[in-house]
Amino acid sequence: MSPGHDLTFHSMGSDIRLIVGPALLRGLPSPADAAARERRYIEDFARRLSRFRPESELCAFNADRLREVPTSPLLRTAVAAGLWAAQRSGGLVDPTLVGELERVGYEHSQDGGTPASLRAALAAAPEPSPARARPEARWRQVEIDDEHETIRRPPGVRIDTGGIGKGLAADAVAHRLRGYTRFVVDCGGDIAVGGVGGQIDPFAIEVEHPLTGECIHTLHVMRGGVATSGMNVRIWKRPDGTFAHHLLDPSSGEPVWSGLIGATALAPTALEAETLSKLALLTGADGARHALAEHGGVIVHNDGDVEPIGAIAASGGRGSLALGSAA
Repeated sequence: MSPGHDLTFHSMGSDIRLIVGPALLRGLPSPADAAARERRYIEDFARRLSRFRPESELCAFNADRLREVPTSPLLRTAVAAGLWAAQRSGGLVDPTLVGELERVGYEHSQDGGTPASLRAALAAAPEPSPARARPEARWRQVEIDDEHETIRRPPGVRIDTGGIGKGLAADAVAHRLRGYTRFVVDCGGDIAVGGVGGQIDPFAIEVEHPLTGECIHTLHVMRGGVATSGMNVRIWKRPDGTFAHHLLDPSSGEPVWSGLIGATALAPTALEAETLSKLALLTGADGARHALAEHGGVIVHNDGDVEPIGAIAASGGRGSLALGSAA
């Protein structure tokens, strides 16, 4: 039986990590070859769906002035994932906030830049207030037509796949690796794990504190998704001296200051975990407790206090696998 393989590379503006155990069946690619194959898949996924690459299919779609645009299965799937996340979150995880993101300073990729000080941003932040959904709900005007291979939306409505795309990619790669004894797919903090080996020896995943980087909890996961959203990675200082980050209140188009600086969610899939982690951070402590109650999670308050939620509140342990960063 061949040994497993551990591969780390950079894509989607994040570090990507793939861990692939031995194959269950003869004839499958070796773990190293499978990891290399999935690297190519993720890099193609990022190239085609990046908001920051003018040549990408997503940018071409956003720039198209037609109401109905021919699209590939990949783009339709990514947009469908964004619409699902909007529906799941009551409109708070809104994929149509491209103009708002650009206005607050997220017009270009933050990849490789040095984040502003989260502590300084918190010192200058307004009183905590949970995000609210946009009343007009532009995302409801987006329609996917798989039969005719098109997406319809009012001209000018643009889509950002963002973190939802990372969750979708992690789940897609996990599906492609289902023939291996165990696997980890970490797309910048959106993590999918699985394989029969996880039933015997669960994966231990560290949750990092957004202020200190220290491990604040260890999650023991047999299969499914884990995702972390936080303010510490993509935060910057605007020309007027105020601070901004990429998690917006749809009702105002401005960065949310909900009283939380980080949220980690567990769920059956990485896409759902990504959606729940963002929902938790956008709604503040009370909303987060509700959002994370079913599958569990961890939230970090502005003052640095850590609060486990749901079934994991009584769990713990060490011997963990450090994966992902807040996104």
